[in-house]
Amino acid sequence: MNTDIFSPTRVKALVGGREVVFESGRLANQADGAVWIQCGGTVVLVTVCSQPLGSDKGFFPLTVEYSEKMYAAGRIPGSFFRREIGRPSERETLVSRLIDRPIRPLFPKGLPEDVQVLASVISADQENESDVLALTGASATLMISSLPFAGPVAGGRIGRLNGKFVLNPSFEQQAQCDLNIIFAASRDALTMVEGDAHFLSEDVIIDALEWGRKEIQPLIDAQEQLRVLCGKAKMSFTPSGDNAALVERVAELAHGAGIEDALRVPDKLPRKNARKAVKAKVVEALAADPEWAGNENALKSATEIVGDLEKKLVRARIINEGTRIDGRDAKSVRTIQIQTGVLPRAHGSALFRRGETKSLVITTLGSSTDEQRMDSLTGDVTKRFMLHYNFPPYCVGEVKPVRVSRREIGHGALAEKSLRPVLPSDTDFPFTLRVVAETMESNGSSSMAAVCGGSLSLMDAGVPVSAPVAGVAMGLIKEGDTVVVLTDILGDEDALGDMDFKIAGTAEGVTGVQMDIKVTGLTTDIMRAAMRQARDARMHILDEMARALPAPRTELSRYAPQHTEIFVNPDIIRLIIGPGGKNIKAITAATGASVDIEDSGRVSIFAPTAEALEKAREMVSYYDQRPDIGKNYSAKVRKILELGVIVEVLPNVEALVHVSQLDVGRVEAPGDVARLGEDMLVKVIEINGDRIRASRKAVLLEEQGTPWNPEDTARPPRQPHSDRVERHDRGGRDKRGRSDRR
Repeated sequence: MNTDIFSPTRVKALVGGREVVFESGRLANQADGAVWIQCGGTVVLVTVCSQPLGSDKGFFPLTVEYSEKMYAAGRIPGSFFRREIGRPSERETLVSRLIDRPIRPLFPKGLPEDVQVLASVISADQENESDVLALTGASATLMISSLPFAGPVAGGRIGRLNGKFVLNPSFEQQAQCDLNIIFAASRDALTMVEGDAHFLSEDVIIDALEWGRKEIQPLIDAQEQLRVLCGKAKMSFTPSGDNAALVERVAELAHGAGIEDALRVPDKLPRKNARKAVKAKVVEALAADPEWAGNENALKSATEIVGDLEKKLVRARIINEGTRIDGRDAKSVRTIQIQTGVLPRAHGSALFRRGETKSLVITTLGSSTDEQRMDSLTGDVTKRFMLHYNFPPYCVGEVKPVRVSRREIGHGALAEKSLRPVLPSDTDFPFTLRVVAETMESNGSSSMAAVCGGSLSLMDAGVPVSAPVAGVAMGLIKEGDTVVVLTDILGDEDALGDMDFKIAGTAEGVTGVQMDIKVTGLTTDIMRAAMRQARDARMHILDEMARALPAPRTELSRYAPQHTEIFVNPDIIRLIIGPGGKNIKAITAATGASVDIEDSGRVSIFAPTAEALEKAREMVSYYDQRPDIGKNYSAKVRKILELGVIVEVLPNVEALVHVSQLDVGRVEAPGDVARLGEDMLVKVIEINGDRIRASRKAVLLEEQGTPWNPEDTARPPRQPHSDRVERHDRGGRDKRGRSDRR
């Protein structure tokens, strides 16, 4: 490549024993910022563009889109159109969230720009993960852009292999790790955490995060170096300050309207209405005030100022009084109520309520054909366990379009990874599992309600989980050096607090974590305190769950699929399937069963009822039968030979009926008795390895009242050659047994 034409700027960093390359200036030069970030053969191109907002939208319109190009791994998309479809995959959505969450708080409040960050995987080596590269690349791109950004931050993945931490483990190593955590960190603190663990202690996870934060510091250095070499001048932006006189007047009116009393209403909807009434009174009084009457900007800003005042008052009460919005102290968990077996026809169901958050969770069992199949850079991926989290508008009393949001996908993925470690293996419990968490009411921590309800729902369905799993969301109020960790946060405490830290696990240890920080960063000391406090809450919740359902049901629901496994001779698999799948389709049509056949001969059968299961098992076993000596079979004549006939006594099992066993009397030619393709009732009289002999004569004798005697149908001893010739001469038959009579 001619670097004189492209003249890119490059910076390198060594992390986890691998070289990471940051490059800018070769691609996407019309974007405000563009960075090619590479590790091994994996390359992610990250760009950022912005445009001025036409009007204030009331929030910062940051859009982050992560996409995986199939050509990156030398694959053609499996979709009908053979191109990457417009709708992002679940993984692309989850990685987009991983990038968004640590960078969003680093933009200044009130920035009047519509910002779009695009991260595209353009090369994938099947060894180095692209998600953490995309996260770090997004920070680097913003650093060299003209947008104000309080970075840098860097991303990393921590695994634990054989008791030792590994930074950015390969795909193969990840499969062997008991810890898999993605995190983002600045120079001094953690800014985002998400991952799963295999029943590890809180201290192990904290140690891992502190170790990982130190390990990725070269990525922070590299971004600052890249900024010096090719960064653009930052756009001028001064956050608009509040009018001090207006803030003072609104505060005075709000106190007069009873704002403090409104914030002490314990229940969500009454508190919401009380706050709404206070804001209405403030705006009405301000409009009647001669000093502010007619000032549209002042009237428009009044509700926002009241909102800021509410935040200050609630935070101050928690810091100074130790009392939260609903009257709890910092460590208390809301009242828990549980009901299992709620839905009569579902395979498993549970209703989990914690305070004003309520989740109805349903478990459905399916066969292996119900597994989810997805196209990815690593090839076709299948999932036998899925957890889908829904957050319908009615759960918060709102009217909104009904669609699956990124938040719902993210919360479902967190709950799924939190429950996955306790599931039985597919060899022990070969069902496909789908859990759906329907949020019925929400006032904080609904994703953790999905974890608790999901665990109970699985147990109600009779899934032999190794242990129940509970989850809780932790919050944080930090004012100066004063820090208060909040257990089981409300929705309002999430909005006005500095942290949303979700932790799930069993009594043995942690299985899932997710942390979002709304301040510039969080020290590991604060995280350690939060996790220890969360463990106490988790143990309390597990005790409440055990009272409702102490162990998984011993039997599956009668409405759940019935399952059995049988093993057949691999040689007859083709017979079970039949030409063009004819036989297997007939079994499915007759029983409604799903039949999965492996090359080893293992046959897994799922059926809607016990009767259908038994019928399907018999139909499959029909093709793998072994004949029994002394048993009669209706056999089909397959070949007619001079020494007898070949009949098929069972599917793919043939036997010889010697001419001497075709009839009670003498048979001159087998064709005189047997016709090709016709059925013949025979008795199996000898099995010698793969060679089987049968007799029609024995059946005829039995019909005449003469019981079968094995000695009567024993194979006659072979005669010396001279005797056979003599017998030929006497009987007028040649050496091949044919008569010379015409």
